[in-house]
Amino acid sequence: MTEALAGQRAPLGFLGLGAMGAAMAGRLLDEGFALTVWNRSPEAADAVAQREGASRAAAVADVFAAAPVVHSMLSDDRVVLDLFTDELLAGAPTGRVHVNHATISATAAAELAERHARHGVGYVSAPVLGRSTIAGTGALLVVASGEPGAVERALPSLESLGARVWNLGADPRLASIVKIAVNYSILNALQSIAESVTLVEAGGIDPSTFVEILTHTAFSGSAHKGYGPIIAEKRYEPVGFAMALGLKDLGIAEQTAAVLGVTLPVAPVLRELFTAALADSELAQLDWSAVAEITRRRRTA
Repeated sequence: MTEALAGQRAPLGFLGLGAMGAAMAGRLLDEGFALTVWNRSPEAADAVAQREGASRAAAVADVFAAAPVVHSMLSDDRVVLDLFTDELLAGAPTGRVHVNHATISATAAAELAERHARHGVGYVSAPVLGRSTIAGTGALLVVASGEPGAVERALPSLESLGARVWNLGADPRLASIVKIAVNYSILNALQSIAESVTLVEAGGIDPSTFVEILTHTAFSGSAHKGYGPIIAEKRYEPVGFAMALGLKDLGIAEQTAAVLGVTLPVAPVLRELFTAALADSELAQLDWSAVAEITRRRRTA
């Protein structure tokens, strides 16, 4: 994008510049948006602010003052609820929209939407599907829900972030439920791959060859094609998604299932495996797919 095009785009704010947030912010800059950024640790914000079109704000309120649409990528319910307080939102200028990309519970999404509405701030739930390693390329997928006017205002930047955007409707909980369900499916896929790879290894078969066979036709989606080789080759760095976040997302899935009256029979098994992985000082620092090593280690022959 040229500097001239950047001037044609409405300015945006971006809060939360971990691996995923920084990559998403970079993508928006590449697409010609001017960004005002903030991060709890200022070093990450300083790194993004070095780019043309970006500036660092000293406080979250300053980001809302500078940009009509503010994106955020934070870690969990507690962090998001602690940051977007009634006090903060009451001070936001009229007509602001907050686009929340965090994977949070449906209960937290509903509470946040109510807070924002009390102070006339639009709220959009917009979690993304995809690893931080592709977030800078525009290949993420976005599921969004919220008040239609707020979603419409967020759409230009959402379409720049993702290869596709699904608008699920006005209820802000819906996007959160879909993201939780997708992550729960991935958690199951990681364990399914781990068990299958351990099985063929025990039979003396090259796990990479097995994954090639597995993903050729029957399991050709991105989860198996992406994580299959990682597990087969034990390539758990760089970390695309942290082990602790995997357990966090499993907890949200369990909580959501309880609220909706759904039984998840596999969830207790996954919880035990992720708990064991996090108790291991080496595995705990690796990508969440390294949970497969717990199954490998439990092979008896």
